[in-house]
Amino acid sequence: MDKDDFIQGLSFHVGGFFIGDTTLTTWFLMVALVLVAWLGARRLSVDAPSRVQTAMEGTVMALQAAIEDVAPGHSERLLPFIGTLWIFIACANLTGLIPGLSSPTSDLSLSAALATLVFFSVHWFGIRVDGLRVYLKHYLYPNPILLPFHLLGEITRALALAVRLFGNMMSLEMAALLVLLVAGFLAPVPLLTLHIIEALVQAYIFGMLTLVYVAGSLQSRELKRKE
Repeated sequence: MDKDDFIQGLSFHVGGFFIGDTTLTTWFLMVALVLVAWLGARRLSVDAPSRVQTAMEGTVMALQAAIEDVAPGHSERLLPFIGTLWIFIACANLTGLIPGLSSPTSDLSLSAALATLVFFSVHWFGIRVDGLRVYLKHYLYPNPILLPFHLLGEITRALALAVRLFGNMMSLEMAALLVLLVAGFLAPVPLLTLHIIEALVQAYIFGMLTLVYVAGSLQSRELKRKE
C-alpha cells in the first residue's frame, strides 16, 4: 500500500460530509505547524538563542517588515493573520514534494476555503478599524448607484484568488507528473527545484494579494475619513 492509498484509507464520513485526503492532509499539516511552533517557542532565551529560535524570529521580523511596507501602522494587527496565511500556504504547496502526497492547495475546495477566509477578513479588519456603520457606508461612496458594482468586485476578487491558487498548483503537479512519465527519474533535481520555487511564489502572491486587499481597504477609508 503506497502513501496515497494509506491517506485515502483513512477517509471517513461524518454525517453527510466526506472527510477525504485533502482534509486529512490539511489537518496533519496544521498539527505539524503547531508542534513546530510550540517546540520552537518552548525554550526562548534572550542571551543565547538557539538556531530554531533565531530562524523563527527572523521569519517573524521579515513578515512584519513586509506587512509594514504595504500597510504602515497596521503590521501588529495584520501579522497574525497574514503571517499565518503565508506560512500555511507555503507549507501546503510544498507538501506535494512528499512522495505519494499532493498539495492540498491543488484542490479547489481548500483554495476556495482560503479565498472565503480572505473575503471575510477584509470586512473584519475594516469593521474593527472604522466601526460597522462607517464601514458599510463606504460601499455607497461616491454614489449609492455603485453599490452593486462594489459588491460584485468583492465577490470576483475572492473568486480570482481561489482559481489562481488552485489552477497554478494543479497545473504544476500535472506538469511534474508528465515530465516524470516522459523522462522517468533522469531529471529529478530540476523538477524539484521548479516545484519549490513555484510553490513559494504562489504562496507569496496569495499572501501579498490578501495584504494588498486588506491594506488598500483600510487606507482608502482612512483617507476618506480625513477628507
